Amino acid sequence: MAQTDPQNSERDRVIVFDTTLRDAEQTPGASLTVRDKLEIAHQLARLQVDVIEAGFPISSNEDFEAVRRIGLEVNGPTICGLTRVLLKDIDRAGEALKDAANARIHTFVGTSESHLQGQMRKSRKEVLDMAATAVAHAKGFVDDVE
Repeated sequence: MAQTDPQNSERDRVIVFDTTLRDAEQTPGASLTVRDKLEIAHQLARLQVDVIEAGFPISSNEDFEAVRRIGLEVNGPTICGLTRVLLKDIDRAGEALKDAANARIHTFVGTSESHLQGQMRKSRKEVLDMAATAVAHAKGFVDDVE
């Protein structure tokens, strides 16, 4: 009987990162209540999804509350809040996730030339510095930062 190398089995493991609760509302006309999101999150946990991106807490009070409640009530998966690299976004996500058993802050920044020159008006170095600052700031709230 062949033996399995534990390092290889962990390396080969697929991690399921579900964005349904955030991405579903990107569809024109679609909207989910806090209760809807909580119900879906419980079902995702039953399916043993590894990470649930529960919402974008800075975007609305409802999204903040959904992330907070999912973090409190859904056991098993890591509960993730999405943020831009803005400190106010990270603070809001940190507050929403403060009581979650397994919390992650997922921070992002656009790095295409059009983002850098048009929307951000920053150099690539400035944006990299913003990202590093954001990750360090998020680490003040949670151990798991992406």
